[in-house]
Amino acid sequence: MGLWTLLQGFLLLANAFAVLNEDRFLGPRGWTLLQIQGGKTTLKGQIIGFIHACQYFRLPLIVLNIITIVVKLISG
Repeated sequence: MGLWTLLQGFLLLANAFAVLNEDRFLGPRGWTLLQIQGGKTTLKGQIIGFIHACQYFRLPLIVLNIITIVVKLISG
């Protein structure tokens, strides 16, 4: 497993977090951004923050996906 494969895995994970719907999936499980507004930083709060950051940076994720697809098409 090379560095390129590892980066592709992280990109796929970020894509998975970016498409999660807060109202339908995260809200009923208590994983909303309002849950971490209390001020304490826990592992759950950091994961929720990472999910929201992935949702916020959808445009850069689209660009990274396009770059990855082009590289895969060229290199085989």
